[in-house]
Amino acid sequence: MRLVLVLALLAGPALAEVPEPDGYRGPPYSAPVPATLAGAVVIDNDAAARLHREGTAVFIDVMPRDVKPADLPKDTIWRDKPRDSIPGAIWLPNTGFEALSPEEEAYLRTGLEKATNGNKDQPIVIFCRAECWMSWNVAKRALEMGYTQVNWYPDGPEGWVTLPDNPPLTRVQPFE
Repeated sequence: MRLVLVLALLAGPALAEVPEPDGYRGPPYSAPVPATLAGAVVIDNDAAARLHREGTAVFIDVMPRDVKPADLPKDTIWRDKPRDSIPGAIWLPNTGFEALSPEEEAYLRTGLEKATNGNKDQPIVIFCRAECWMSWNVAKRALEMGYTQVNWYPDGPEGWVTLPDNPPLTRVQPFE
């Protein structure tokens, strides 16, 4: 009995819920995320698959682009690492940081407007990858921009591929 009590006490902090921050989350972005996002619906793999099958929601991938190494020789050609994502997703990279430049914020706003045809009641599913705060930050921003049907999918492509009936991931290009 004592062993069970000791193990339970030791496991307690590991099982503690991650609280929602008041603002946006900064680095490290790859870390445990909250189970909630006030104003949004947090969806699991099954709900994401259902919304995808129904075709009722726009899927928005917010995984950032790779950073070009600063010490790369001048003559070296730099190519982004390819991004495989949920089929049909729109990739809005570099929009999930804690602070956005005016250009990054305009890019997010324009991308969401085009993805939803200007309909702020259009259901959207925002994701990055498992345990990534960037999708949480973008979903929070979408709510603040007035989007009313925000679904946050914290498992992203890693969760997507666990369901055998889901279509495979496909290559996406950054939204232009």
